[in-house]
Amino acid sequence: MIQVTRKDSKESLENLLRRFNRKVQQSGVLANVKQGQFFEKPISKRERRVKAIIRQERKANKIKRAKLGQR
Repeated sequence: MIQVTRKDSKESLENLLRRFNRKVQQSGVLANVKQGQFFEKPISKRERRVKAIIRQERKANKIKRAKLGQR
């Protein structure tokens, strides 16, 4: 948990908020939350490789059709 207190009674709210945002950014809390937002099941290295090959083939096929003027 990140806590930020005023340095003195004259510190403005903007400065306090800026320091808080900087601490949150440096701690990496937001990055961890965003990373875990969409859970993906862990897949094996082989499955990941096969999916990558299929993606490459589809992309190559799409570019080839575009060059030929097909849809």
